[in-house]
Amino acid sequence: MTPKEAVEFAKKNNARILDLKFMDFIGSWQHFSVPIGELEESLFEDGLGFDGSSIRGWQAINNSDMIVIPDPGTTVMDPFMKDATVSMICNIFDPITKEKYSRDPRNIAQKAEAYLKSTGIGDTAYFGPEAEFFIFDNVQYDSTANESFYSIDSEEGTWNTGSDEAPNLGHKPRHKEGYFPVAPSDTLQDIRSEMMLLMEQVGINMECHHHEVATGGQCEIDMRFAPLVNCADNLMWYKYIVKNIARAHGKTATFMPKPMYGDNGTGMHTHQSIWKDGKPLMAGNGYAGFSDLGMHYIGGILKHAKTICAFAAPTTNSYKRLVPGFEAPVNLAYSSRNRSASIRIPMYSPSPKAKRLEIRFPDPSCNGYLTFAVMLMAGLDGIENKIDPGEPMDKNIYSLGPEELASIPTLPHSLDEALQALEKDHEFMLKGDVFTQDVIDTWIEYKRENEVDPLRLRPHPLEFHMYYDC
Repeated sequence: MTPKEAVEFAKKNNARILDLKFMDFIGSWQHFSVPIGELEESLFEDGLGFDGSSIRGWQAINNSDMIVIPDPGTTVMDPFMKDATVSMICNIFDPITKEKYSRDPRNIAQKAEAYLKSTGIGDTAYFGPEAEFFIFDNVQYDSTANESFYSIDSEEGTWNTGSDEAPNLGHKPRHKEGYFPVAPSDTLQDIRSEMMLLMEQVGINMECHHHEVATGGQCEIDMRFAPLVNCADNLMWYKYIVKNIARAHGKTATFMPKPMYGDNGTGMHTHQSIWKDGKPLMAGNGYAGFSDLGMHYIGGILKHAKTICAFAAPTTNSYKRLVPGFEAPVNLAYSSRNRSASIRIPMYSPSPKAKRLEIRFPDPSCNGYLTFAVMLMAGLDGIENKIDPGEPMDKNIYSLGPEELASIPTLPHSLDEALQALEKDHEFMLKGDVFTQDVIDTWIEYKRENEVDPLRLRPHPLEFHMYYDC
């Protein structure tokens, strides 16, 4: 959609408000709204100003002026607003130099796409995330100097089989038995359908939805793959729609990786492939129908996996899910069909167009723009340097003995360990000026000061159970 077409679209839909959305450094959508009279073709050149010092990880207060310039190709009607509101996703610029802002995640993703083209290796990187989430009926939490607690509840939770619900009608999925049950065990079918249909309404091509493995409202809605930046845009609409539909039904949705003890956490398995001139480059005659290029891409992902985790599993809570011996894959191995490996080559279809790899350790707390960009850069590093991924692991890794397991490298055990890996291994990210040193340093500093250290300093409720009588 051109600027002129975007203006005409707003008029055709009788829009009264223009809503401008953009991504903060860490991974949350921000927005502000203006009267529709502000929507002129000149807006796509001049932009609108805002305070960059109030956005996480961005400008200092003495250098705070920034401008947003909407991308006309992202124009849709916001489905939740009372007054007709046209929505656009924006890029961030410096008002003096008019250069794109280096800490804008969408800019970083755009530079990753440009770098791919500059290498001559391919012209399109497709990504397809499978974002899971929980829908709860109640959530309460607090952390003060003398108290810390959380409490979640779901009418589906197996812990409620003995609750007086006036009446309790049963049919609650047991732990790890929530995958694909029909109603009445699955109480969220209609809500997920509403979410999926609304995603289609804003232009996302959808595939399916279903209940996920955990009890207590774990769900998944799958979108079709799309080019990198477009896919990251879609992921933000996905989260926005899931949270707002849940709230409209008096429920709450979360993409927190591990909100519940004793059951599966929430992942975001991410499919990806590279194409050139409309042809898939990962299909070939090698293992699992992969090409040498595809194998080298896997080699790059395996080599830089710990660094990737700093973005793909970017919270302290992520490592409550990525625990050795449990459901999430933490072993740095690849395989076809084997879901215990951290990289899988799906074998659903023999078509070369369907040939792709699936990275299984990301989770949906991530910033999609940064996560997709760093995975692409790692894969391209593997291709450029012909990194050998080694032999595939077709055994069930969960059943291996200690000696065999010792030979397989693992993902980081904590966010701090992932940040340490990022400090040591990030040269591949600087190619093409995709990530700058400033972006990497700011990411590490923000995560340590605002997430790692605050958790380190606080007593955990379980520690009272274990140590109060020491």
